[in-house]
Amino acid sequence: MNNASSAASHSGGSSAQSTFMDRFLDRIERTGNRLPDPAMLFVYCLGLVLVLSALFSMFSFSYINPRTGEALQVANLIDADYLADLFASMVNTFTSFAPLGMVLASVMGVGIAESSGYINIALKKMVRVTPDKLLAPAVVFIGAVSSIATDAGYVLVIPIGAIIFKAAGRHPLAGLAAAFAGVSGGFSAGLLPSALDPLLQSFTQSAAQLFDPDYQMNPLANYYFTFCSTFLVTLMGWFVTERIVEPHLQSVEVSDEEGSVEDMSSYSAQENRAFTVSSLVLLGMGLALFALCLPETSPMRAADGSLTAFSSPLMRSIVPLIFIFFLTPGVIYGRMTGTFKNHRDVIGSMSGSMKTMSSYIVMAFFCSQFLKAFGDSNLGTLLALSGADLLQAMNLPGQVTIVGIVLLTAVVNLCVGSASAKWAIIGPIFVPMLMAVGISPELAQAAYRIGDSSSNIITPMMSYYPVIIVFTQRYVKNAGIGTVASMMMPYSIVFMIGWTAFLLLFWALGLPLGIGATYTYPIM
Repeated sequence: MNNASSAASHSGGSSAQSTFMDRFLDRIERTGNRLPDPAMLFVYCLGLVLVLSALFSMFSFSYINPRTGEALQVANLIDADYLADLFASMVNTFTSFAPLGMVLASVMGVGIAESSGYINIALKKMVRVTPDKLLAPAVVFIGAVSSIATDAGYVLVIPIGAIIFKAAGRHPLAGLAAAFAGVSGGFSAGLLPSALDPLLQSFTQSAAQLFDPDYQMNPLANYYFTFCSTFLVTLMGWFVTERIVEPHLQSVEVSDEEGSVEDMSSYSAQENRAFTVSSLVLLGMGLALFALCLPETSPMRAADGSLTAFSSPLMRSIVPLIFIFFLTPGVIYGRMTGTFKNHRDVIGSMSGSMKTMSSYIVMAFFCSQFLKAFGDSNLGTLLALSGADLLQAMNLPGQVTIVGIVLLTAVVNLCVGSASAKWAIIGPIFVPMLMAVGISPELAQAAYRIGDSSSNIITPMMSYYPVIIVFTQRYVKNAGIGTVASMMMPYSIVFMIGWTAFLLLFWALGLPLGIGATYTYPIM
């Protein structure tokens, strides 16, 4: 038994229950650690597709291929001509992989704003103006909003949550838990678009095109839902923090080591002035974009005058706009505070943000090869149509199917922590399958985001989980995986139930999920 059980037992659970939790989570951790790197998963999947294509090509099927209108036939990829073409087109397959450019461009802009310190001071300011009575919802809300800066919330908001709770005479772990719930549990919520939107959209669109080659999906297809989800996550996190987690933490003794915690809530007059100027510039940019889009003859509109059609220049510019709207205030703030002394520092910051994406680039290379082979083989279409037959035979309501996707995602998240890797693996299977029974890719993606975010806070496979444990140990020396997991489990359960119900309510009321999004896919 590890030391986590000792801390967990103080929170009101029995030692036996804590031991069971520790063993359960340790088993998940060991299982996840035995899995290969996500890049190698796609290598193995590619090999499996080649073998299965040869096997299933020997059979005839009664299904009609929706892409060709002809009888479905699995193509044998273990063929000299195909393998020669696979290798010859390998570089082009990689460079034309839609998620690659979209994600890297977004991350470069966000990286500038983060490394300059602009995002950090924005989060600090939000914390400082919050009344003590509203600390819990404010910390959860700020955590959810910080998702626009990807990883910044993990290293800034979570320790700040603990600090301000302790300063207010409350248990610091309650503040840490509230912040962690907002940052990671609410990762798919947010008031503004983030790099996650085009990242998931590109994978979803690629999966949908396995079934319908002409299918196009807007990067902001879930934006209205995620915007509203920010407030739902805040309310749920507030309830769990004050009614469940904090009362159970009262008997957990806090280590008195003030010097071990860095002051992360203060900023200088120069930083404040730089933030004001750069934020005003950002506001001016937003107003200028609004003014540009307003006229009926705006160049940002589609031929039919629509701003939200996928073909409109505005919608096709979402990723460049994310890049520019993070880059500009980040550069101004960096120059005014001295973080960026010249253009080399700016370029260096972009390069630094790319270093953190090296593993993603490697994964994208193998993922692109897998998706090409998977699509060429027609195995995805066969799986979608046969799976659709099974779903139709079961005659389950669409709502039950969506709940199943949420739960499946949460289970997979216990072993594969990367949001993009998970969706790249299960998306090509379930998106076409759900399309075949009339459920849209946009709705499938929304369900995936709920399952992924709700379980992020309890999976040891999440890359920042060790960091969270370190933050926890600043206040409770013998804390471990079991301590954090038992503290976060109520958030995970409430988020999963409440957020899924919220999605079903959106669907029942016919509220738009996002720009250009639908709930159903027309079945021919």
